[in-house]
Amino acid sequence: MNFKNKHIAIIIGIAVILVAVIFVSRLAAGGNSDSPAAEGTDVVINKSDVSETVKFYPVKIGNKNMEILAVKASDGTIRTAFNTCQVCNGSPRAYYKQEGDTLVCQNCGNRFSMDMVEQQRGGCNPIPILKEDKTDDGANITISKDFIEQNKELFTDNWKTK
Repeated sequence: MNFKNKHIAIIIGIAVILVAVIFVSRLAAGGNSDSPAAEGTDVVINKSDVSETVKFYPVKIGNKNMEILAVKASDGTIRTAFNTCQVCNGSPRAYYKQEGDTLVCQNCGNRFSMDMVEQQRGGCNPIPILKEDKTDDGANITISKDFIEQNKELFTDNWKTK
């Protein structure tokens, strides 16, 4: 391999590494379930990061994995909930994923309108985090560690496992 070919191979190698680094950093910053869980802290949601695409905020209290979701409803309000439900609780698949403008329970398949997040409790739907359970300073929504800890029993020990 001559000098020119070695130089081109090095440039291609660097480009591949840069693309991989950018991809991984964007994936981690996307607020999805692959992001590291906040351990025993308040969850702070930057309102400007929330859109009609649901964002998931993993939380870990002790050995308990939990998740909070946030989404912008069609009326422009930001809705929050725990990403589990009372009906399917006990199943490792008692969590929601977005399909179009609905959330779908990965255990029973129930479809739930994102406009109903935080509006309805009971049944197979995400458990709402109401206005009195969080602080909104205009730029951020903060859900306290204490409130999260008080609700850790909503999640089973095998939640979101295979």
